[in-house]
Amino acid sequence: MLTVAIALENSHNEHIQPQKRASNTQTLDFHNIVASCNEPKQCGKAHEAENIPLTPLMAECETELKFYLSGQVKGITTRATETINLLNLGDGNKALTNKRKQLVETLIFNWDSPENFRLLDDESLEIIMEELSQPQDGQLPAFAPILQNILRQFLNQ
Repeated sequence: MLTVAIALENSHNEHIQPQKRASNTQTLDFHNIVASCNEPKQCGKAHEAENIPLTPLMAECETELKFYLSGQVKGITTRATETINLLNLGDGNKALTNKRKQLVETLIFNWDSPENFRLLDDESLEIIMEELSQPQDGQLPAFAPILQNILRQFLNQ
């Protein structure tokens, strides 16, 4: 099983529609709350009172964002690009881009030396995809949707 530990103190409940703009009933609606990181100038700390155009609760979130081996993320639609910019998830956030890149390299590449750096075979990638979709203690592994997005690109070629 793939395991990436994230301490609870590194995240918080974030309102998709900001509390300042939401009605009293929406502030307690679980459909308006997602887990968010506590990084300064990123995610919930970045969007503050702005509405998020594309949220993790929308099915299109899976198809409107494209992640790359480099750790970069690009918006396929205008609202995806706006969301990346609003939440500071893009190229300007080098620390996050590097975290994504390191995770991708660790999980989907087989390398025992710099000269022997190759993508795992399709069967291994499919096993990783299956493990990433299985919650552990009620939670998906960290960065699971990102890795699945990248793996789908390789498996669909």
